[in-house]
Amino acid sequence: MDSFGSVSRPFRIGIAPIPGFALLSYACTVEPFRAANLLGKQNLYQVQHFAETAMTPSSGAATVEGALKLGETTDLDLLLVVAGGNPIAVENPALFNWLRQLSRKGVTLGGVSGGPAILAKAGLMGNRRMTVHWEHAPALSEMRPDLLLERRLYIIDRDRVTCGGGTAPLDLAHALISKHHGPIFARLVSDWFLHTDIRPAANPQRSGLVERVGTTAQPVLVAVAAMEDHIADPLSLEQLAASSGVTPRQLNRVFAQKTGQTTMRYYRNLRLETGEKLLTGSSLPLTSIALVTGFASSSNFTRAFSNRYGVPPSRFRQ
Repeated sequence: MDSFGSVSRPFRIGIAPIPGFALLSYACTVEPFRAANLLGKQNLYQVQHFAETAMTPSSGAATVEGALKLGETTDLDLLLVVAGGNPIAVENPALFNWLRQLSRKGVTLGGVSGGPAILAKAGLMGNRRMTVHWEHAPALSEMRPDLLLERRLYIIDRDRVTCGGGTAPLDLAHALISKHHGPIFARLVSDWFLHTDIRPAANPQRSGLVERVGTTAQPVLVAVAAMEDHIADPLSLEQLAASSGVTPRQLNRVFAQKTGQTTMRYYRNLRLETGEKLLTGSSLPLTSIALVTGFASSSNFTRAFSNRYGVPPSRFRQ
């Protein structure tokens, strides 16, 4: 494509929403390209939808109408799979084969929110850096430890485009439109959505520790950061205290003051919250979830989970 003002043809984007797709992620993916056409007063982007059924339900009340049948042959520059719910449980050979076929034809493939997990399941993310919504990252890492998975807003690695979802597609679209038509025009599109603070691709997907933990106490922040890096292989109280530069007694005292919990109680709840996300966001067996969250056995995990949530993991998953 030429620079803005002398477009030889529209940039052709395919959108493949998977049933239960994240509605916010979808809107933030398609709307910037519609706005680019409106503001550019010409057809800069041609967006087509692909689906297996006439209407594809989202995570909310809205549905999207599929203009083309999933697998239909058409010329595309980029195809984006938009998914939510539990993308790791998706088993769709027809979809996977179609994605592989597009890859062989040289189409750039991408995923938004849970969409990158589907590309990985189709075997299309080998030797490519990628990201996915943080909720799906633990299960995807467990299923495919060979993936080059990073916690970024979006990653463009040659012929693969992956995005964490939520509002991050607005930042991804800004990067794509800037590449195609220049940063001045891309800024006009972003301003159209009051998206004035463009975030770089490397920005984290989650808020900082201060916002999440609710304190600026340095020993607590250092300890929680270490906890999040050691979910599957829990550290001892002594190790956490050493990393924070205080004694175990001092660390427990500041944790009680700032969080209302002891250090190790906070740590166990953090691991159980990870287990909760894996129960609802993956099809991993209980034994695997126990190992990923640092419990010696599924029975130990079940006992701790039941004490925290009031029901055993099997009932919680149902």
